[in-house]
Amino acid sequence: MGFLLNFAADTDALVALLSATATTLAVLVVAWPLIGRSDNLKARMKLVGQERESIRIRERAKLSELKVSLTLAEPTKLYKTIVDRLNLTVHAEDGKTVQALRSAGYRGRSPIFKFLAAQVIVCALAMLSSVFYATLLLELPLAGDLAIGLCAGLIGYRLPSVLLKNQAQKRQTSIKRAWPEALDLMLICVESGMSLEAAFRKVSEEIGRQSVELSEELNLTTAELSYLPDRRKALSNLAQRTNLESVRAVVTALSQAEKYGTPVGKALRVLAQESRDMRMAEAEKKAAALPPKLTVPMIVFFLPVLFAVIITPVLIRVFSL
Repeated sequence: MGFLLNFAADTDALVALLSATATTLAVLVVAWPLIGRSDNLKARMKLVGQERESIRIRERAKLSELKVSLTLAEPTKLYKTIVDRLNLTVHAEDGKTVQALRSAGYRGRSPIFKFLAAQVIVCALAMLSSVFYATLLLELPLAGDLAIGLCAGLIGYRLPSVLLKNQAQKRQTSIKRAWPEALDLMLICVESGMSLEAAFRKVSEEIGRQSVELSEELNLTTAELSYLPDRRKALSNLAQRTNLESVRAVVTALSQAEKYGTPVGKALRVLAQESRDMRMAEAEKKAAALPPKLTVPMIVFFLPVLFAVIITPVLIRVFSL
């Protein structure tokens, strides 16, 4: 009997000891994240700050190496003299002219002076050549020569703007075609844990094979993200330079994520799908417009040949009788 009582007492003590140990361990497991959170959070935030600073240093070093594409050259003395003599500096500060040049891929003060001087030079050359041609060959009165000269001068003045607009449209087309693939690459980079600067840098390196223009814009945006204190300003500059709705939608999503801390991956996935759908819809629209465009060439070039092939044997038989 005494043995049984001692065994029962030892069993109760063992159960109590195990229960106390299990309770203590459970409390430690639950409370351990709360105990070590502050130090762990500080260490992680310190590592994030160090990584961000290293990214900024690396991007600044890469920016210093891109002297050819990102260096803002001074305008040529001839162009600057023409602009200053004709008092065209007001147009050099015009936001529309600067925006048009940026959309075409020209940045800095030198392209502005070149564009304004080209308008004057082409206008003068067109006017003088047309007046000289009309005077020597057409033998028109003085009023007719002046009218031809004015028309030619107006066409010459507008010619650089037309060429600049065509260059901007070609650049936008190249960016628009490669933008869905760039969004897919950016989505992969963001979901893998990369920062925004690293994602833009990686995408700019990979997308250069498909679109040099888009690679240049993303590279410039990466540099602005490293330099500018307001990151949303760098993103808005990207939208202004490209002047595309698809790019502006992505910039808006990234700006909201930067401001409110919302997840970027889902928004990028939806925007990438929309960009691909828009590209497919544009291709289908061009394909649907092809038959009406082919009507006039078929009437002008195919039908006369077809009639000649059909009627020529008949005419040969008729005249041979």
